[in-house]
Amino acid sequence: MTEPLLSLRTHLDAIKGYGELREVRGADWDLELGGIAELSYRMDPPPALLFDDISGYANGLRVLTGSTGSPRRLGRTLRLGEDLDSVGVVDALRGKPGKWASAARDFPVLPVTDAPLLANVVEGPDVNLLDFPVPRWHADDGGRFIGTGCFVVTSDPETGVHNGGCYRMEVQDEGRGVTVAMVPGKHGDQNVRAWFEKEGRAPVTVSFGHDPLLLVLGGTEVPGGVSELEYAGAVLGERVPVVLGPDTGLPIPAGSEIAIEGWLRPDHQRDEGPFGEWTGYYSGKRRPNLAIDITRMYYRANPILLGAPPGKPPHDYSYMRTVMKSAMIHDELAATGVPGVVKAWAHESGGGRLFIAVSLQQKYPGHARQVAYLAAQCPAAAYMNRYVVVVDDDVDPADPDEVIWAMSTRSDPSRDIEIMKQTWGSKLDPLFVEGSPAYNSRAIVDACRPFERLGSFPKVASSDPAFLSSLAEKWRDVLD
Repeated sequence: MTEPLLSLRTHLDAIKGYGELREVRGADWDLELGGIAELSYRMDPPPALLFDDISGYANGLRVLTGSTGSPRRLGRTLRLGEDLDSVGVVDALRGKPGKWASAARDFPVLPVTDAPLLANVVEGPDVNLLDFPVPRWHADDGGRFIGTGCFVVTSDPETGVHNGGCYRMEVQDEGRGVTVAMVPGKHGDQNVRAWFEKEGRAPVTVSFGHDPLLLVLGGTEVPGGVSELEYAGAVLGERVPVVLGPDTGLPIPAGSEIAIEGWLRPDHQRDEGPFGEWTGYYSGKRRPNLAIDITRMYYRANPILLGAPPGKPPHDYSYMRTVMKSAMIHDELAATGVPGVVKAWAHESGGGRLFIAVSLQQKYPGHARQVAYLAAQCPAAAYMNRYVVVVDDDVDPADPDEVIWAMSTRSDPSRDIEIMKQTWGSKLDPLFVEGSPAYNSRAIVDACRPFERLGSFPKVASSDPAFLSSLAEKWRDVLD
């Protein structure tokens, strides 16, 4: 059988060809696997790691980490090209999300009845997720989390439109169950609540191994009413083949390695967490969360679990989120019609959400503040954003040294910092106080030269870039 569309194995073959895949044999699923992955994210460039011969498990039961952690791997994932650097990936991505969203309905999922996933089917009472080497990623995690690179499918009970999200999922009941920590207010959570109101339960399917395109789409803001599976079809230019779960009727990507289907009920909960999250902190305390009543599990021979553990940046998907958010924020600013925006960057050290910098060519008084406020609340940046810094077009917003230099020399704290209050926060925020609403505040920092002084502001003490480039070429033997 040929590999289905969105097969993780096809992605692995590609990154092997780049020389960016390393195999790790003999690691322990308990902390050691997660620790090795954490060390790999700090390498330059960070490789993808394929773990095999995991302690206590048979050869062939594998875990992949770092699937999107380089420009080549992310460029391949998004089908933008396989020879791009970071700037090239962002530039190639500009304008694409809107086009993909508009075209998504032209690529309805393609139901199939044959897929490698169907090689093994286990009925609910016999399900044991711990038959697979599910890691305990961080020392203070509350358990073993199988859902880090997962793709959770729900549906709108009125329209039938599918949603695919990536949420943390902890194995429960000695492998027979799993919790799903959906973010309140996100589309998946809205679907589940609507099903609860309508029927008292909500159908769900989950894939635990697949082409990382689904990880990317499940972790970013695809517009409401647009199916992530159809959106993926628009990215690929082909309909995504799916197996329809016989119990739920919901799709499972045919290229999945391991998948489950089942039901969520308001009263079926298990204690979940804490978990080392993308902010770099453990979130909250152990608390009840919705658990899936698993009716069936499916897996192919020698399945591969897609791991995407978060943590203190850089982590597994912080690079991916930075690239995606940077392009999406820039596109949304351009769509408002505001002129002069040169570049947006959602910094990896802020998890791709918490710290955003935007450069612009100032056109009129108030232009910098206008761009800052729009950036702070545009859909791609509204969730858990904390700082927005606007800089002039001679400053690279992706370079933290240049941004800090601009903040230090072009902003007056008493005049150029404004605070927005009661904005969209999260219980994942380490500053969140239990029992309070999940608001946050965000600072707008105008680090542009004052508009009225553009002609008289002190000149920057730096040589002309073209001159420096010519010197770098002429004196390459000294400067390389």
